[in-house]
Amino acid sequence: MRTRVKICGITSVDDALTAIDAGADALGLVFYKPSPRYVDPQVAAEIIAKVPAFVTTMGLFVDASEDEIRSTLAIAPVDFIQFHGRESVTQCENIGRPYIKALRVGSEEGGLYGQSLRNKMNEYTGARGLLLDTYQKGVPGGTGERFDWDQVPEPGPEDNQYIVLAGGLTPENVGTAVTTVQPYAVDVSGGVESAPGRKDAGRIRAFLDAVRQADSTLDS
Repeated sequence: MRTRVKICGITSVDDALTAIDAGADALGLVFYKPSPRYVDPQVAAEIIAKVPAFVTTMGLFVDASEDEIRSTLAIAPVDFIQFHGRESVTQCENIGRPYIKALRVGSEEGGLYGQSLRNKMNEYTGARGLLLDTYQKGVPGGTGERFDWDQVPEPGPEDNQYIVLAGGLTPENVGTAVTTVQPYAVDVSGGVESAPGRKDAGRIRAFLDAVRQADSTLDS
């Protein structure tokens, strides 16, 4: 199975088109104001209008109110919501839109691992994907740090969960990540940037190339 790739933290039409040209399957738009990759909904709408068919747009929210989410979506109609905070199952499903849920992985206090991670994954049965990101106290995501990939639980025969691996991925390590975890998709932001919120075309292409090479290794 081909590993899908999401380029997150897109802030301009140019960066969106660069990612698409390199072969990205999905683009992430951050609607969390404290993030250096925050994008205004009006700008996000301009980006979405340039995205061709068969490329998915995702809007990232962190513990936002239902009113805030709905008002943002009215301006910037993304295909999927990415809940990246402490949102409950009810909060995620009340919006009535397809979503993925981010879970913060780590062996320190506040991070999920082992059976606690598996239990939390099992709660979000309505999610179209579960994004596993690195836990860092006080930071909801985009830490640039990777977690121990061995902490990702093996799926059981009854599982229909799509794992999206995130956290500290770069062109240099994503190949190892893909062959180790074999996720449905990988998600990168800072690892393909020249500065926060500014994507680097060369690093995006190198990232996609590394993923495809890892896929070929798994298929051989």
